[in-house]
Amino acid sequence: MENVFVPMPLPKTVFLRMQGRSYPQDCGCAAEDLRYFPVRHYDFAGAVRTGELVCAAALADELCGIFYRLYRARYPLAAVRLVDDFDADDERSMAANNSSCFNWRVIKGTNRLSAHSLGRAVDINPLFNPYINRFGIDPPGAACYADRTKNFAGKIDHDDLCFKLFTQYGWEWGGDWQDYQDYQHFEKR
Repeated sequence: MENVFVPMPLPKTVFLRMQGRSYPQDCGCAAEDLRYFPVRHYDFAGAVRTGELVCAAALADELCGIFYRLYRARYPLAAVRLVDDFDADDERSMAANNSSCFNWRVIKGTNRLSAHSLGRAVDINPLFNPYINRFGIDPPGAACYADRTKNFAGKIDHDDLCFKLFTQYGWEWGGDWQDYQDYQHFEKR
């Protein structure tokens, strides 16, 4: 049986999958500063799945603990896959409702690096918890989840276990940002 919720240095096979995708040649994050771990989780049908995450080494134990507690509580995650499975295309990963962490990229519409570029941000069930700003809603197709007064499975709000666990460890939630809301997004600088 595989070791889940146990951070480890990037396995060579995983690093090869990442190269040229989430880890481009000019990546400013050293591979030694990242950790990999398998994540057991429940999907929305109640089936147990095993996914995978890459994150900052400094946050790996903490993230393993958060995801372990989500698993024990049967908190549903649609998918937990490396963005490399989507050619590091954040839009495709979000549209697939994929929870993910590391991806060397800039913040959409800016030239600033995202906290994902250092493995210090996690997006959870992004289709159900969209990014909303004055220009629209991301991912496309998530408009039905933009009304946060509605109740639906997978919605992150202040009463949600995912919100409580991440913020308990000092992570910032994008749903509380003033100029725009990124309901899927947790980060720790």
